[in-house]
Amino acid sequence: MSESLKTTLYDCHDKLGAKLVPFAGFLMPLQYSGIIDEHKHVRSKVGLFDVSHMGEFIVSGKNAKQFLQNVTINDINALKPGKAQYSALCNESGGILDDLLIYDLSDHYMLVVNASNIEKNFKWLEKHLLSEVVLKDISENMGLLAIQGPLSRDILESFYPEISSLKYYETLMPDSDRTIVARTGYSGELGFEIYVSNDKIVDLWNKLLGASEHIRPVGLGCRDSLRLEMGYCLYGHELNESINPIESGLSWITKLDTQFIGSKFLADISIEKKLVPLVLKDRAIPRAEYKIFDDNDNKIGFITSGAMSPSLKFGIALAYIDLPYAKDLNSFNIKIRNNTFTMDKAKLPFYKHGTYLK
Repeated sequence: MSESLKTTLYDCHDKLGAKLVPFAGFLMPLQYSGIIDEHKHVRSKVGLFDVSHMGEFIVSGKNAKQFLQNVTINDINALKPGKAQYSALCNESGGILDDLLIYDLSDHYMLVVNASNIEKNFKWLEKHLLSEVVLKDISENMGLLAIQGPLSRDILESFYPEISSLKYYETLMPDSDRTIVARTGYSGELGFEIYVSNDKIVDLWNKLLGASEHIRPVGLGCRDSLRLEMGYCLYGHELNESINPIESGLSWITKLDTQFIGSKFLADISIEKKLVPLVLKDRAIPRAEYKIFDDNDNKIGFITSGAMSPSLKFGIALAYIDLPYAKDLNSFNIKIRNNTFTMDKAKLPFYKHGTYLK
């Protein structure tokens, strides 16, 4: 078993008493004061995440736009300088290689990919590279901070005044230090992500934590509970190479007419299952991999992500359920320690008071 990598901020987390755990090949902070406490702090004030394990690729050159149109499922022509776009990479049979963000930085693009897929994605992109396109992996040199919460703009404005004008999924162009500040995030709250070189990230981390009594370091545990309350997909749970973007609820970013790799297969595919949001009001917690049953005890699906919602105080889950059950039924059964509980179909997001659009 290979030794886990460490982000540049590892020693900072260790000194702050974080519980450090292996995640996507890195030793990352799971929590500091506790997942529920940190979750509520992000929802009400502001939390600072180290997400430097994520991967960053630079795509440039004359044919960069055409290349990205070929390999990503959203319409790259709709992406303009200073904007970000949510997209995905699919294999030839429509399976999801990864979901990602694409930033148009005027003279080049930056792709932000999941840590566990960095090597796989880079090799796949290299395989499909067009002439006059330059692809570069800058992951080892780039750190990433996410400052998330209703008070995030108030705190960050003293560092980057220009963020006051940013709308959701907009970004500032790289500054003289090549730092990029974008109004993006994974929490459902007002927030920003700061792409900063590793030689500057420790200083910025410390300055941000010292900027206000309202900001605290938070870990990946609450990042997961926050994203689940919004119904955001997580690669390795809702998304993988055996799942396609239609059944995973990503039809809204799947532009078949752009003829991306996998689009021909998806145009003719027969969808057999669908990702469904579920709630459990009983005193029980739905967990990933729990099986879903109909009233006749037939197995018709499984939970991909589930938890007790810290904000809502009841169980929430995302589950793949076979068709036509996913459309025809409004309630489903799960079994927990030989007891059967009913879960009801819900509408996303589970948590409806997020400030991400404010």
